[in-house]
Amino acid sequence: MTADGSGSLPQFAYQRRPVRVVFRVGALESVRAEIDRAGFERSLLVATPGRSTVVQRLADALGSGIAGVFNRAALHVPLSLVADALAEVERTGARSVVTIGGGSAIGLGKAIAHHAGLPVAAIPTTYSGSEMTEIWGYTDEHGKKTLREAAVAPAIVIYDPALTLDLSPATSGASGMNAAAHAVEALYAADANPVSTLVSEEALRGLGRSLPAVVARPGDLAARTEALRAAHLAGVALDATSMGLHHKLAHVLGGTFGLSHAETHATLLPHVVAFNEPAAADAMRRIAAALGASSATDGIRALGRAAGITYGLGDLGLKCDDLDRAAAIAAATTYPNPRAVTREAVLEILERAF
Repeated sequence: MTADGSGSLPQFAYQRRPVRVVFRVGALESVRAEIDRAGFERSLLVATPGRSTVVQRLADALGSGIAGVFNRAALHVPLSLVADALAEVERTGARSVVTIGGGSAIGLGKAIAHHAGLPVAAIPTTYSGSEMTEIWGYTDEHGKKTLREAAVAPAIVIYDPALTLDLSPATSGASGMNAAAHAVEALYAADANPVSTLVSEEALRGLGRSLPAVVARPGDLAARTEALRAAHLAGVALDATSMGLHHKLAHVLGGTFGLSHAETHATLLPHVVAFNEPAAADAMRRIAAALGASSATDGIRALGRAAGITYGLGDLGLKCDDLDRAAAIAAATTYPNPRAVTREAVLEILERAF
């Protein structure tokens, strides 16, 4: 405690960005009014391949407001793909970007915003949370680079829970655990604040209630709605705080070794929580309470089982010979984490998750 007694009193600082969020079943039908309200013109629609039906619905809703469609978004935002998207911006004369899909589409939209200075709207169809953040990145021959930039954050986020109904149980489970990872790391973040703590706890409560139901009954719109609401809150927490070891590992495994993003999060999370549990007592108590478990690790493991996470890193494509190199990369840089990170500790986590 300091001499004036203030050492035990709360201390925090955080900054919020302006963003309009619309959340309701059927919200896609009012997207034109939202885009017009924000002054967006000549929007380039960005999506992943295979989403032609929902992209066509979006194009129909926007009508003459679209400049074109770029439906080649890919995992981890390859830098070569960003160049192709920017060429499409130039060709079509687009003056804004509307993304629809998961983290891959939203991530590409942010990369376009960084390079072309265009405003972004996001219509998320997974539980990635990327739509609520200023975090963006790309991959090249050197791996994955992650940055923060307020200018790339979507100015409009439109949530329509009905758009998540066609997510498979496997994708839903992994994406939901990705959202849980945001809430977990926000709770023990060095720059946590009262808002991030409150929304993280509520996100975990919502995921704990809804994710098992979503996986068991994919057509349950009420469960889908609660899961998407929880993912939104987890995205708010992600944006407000600095992520630790768990996210660093996920980015290394995705950017350097090509592992799928959400599934990697889902596989790693219980092992990283178990590692950090001795060094973050208050956060772990909150996690356990939110999930109705005796401990944070037990709660995350139980949620993962209910979400159908039965695979390991080896099943996702990581080779045993890659473990030591991955541990070395993850331990080579510094980042906030409750417990000191060493190469040996990371290697043990990866071996247990393998």
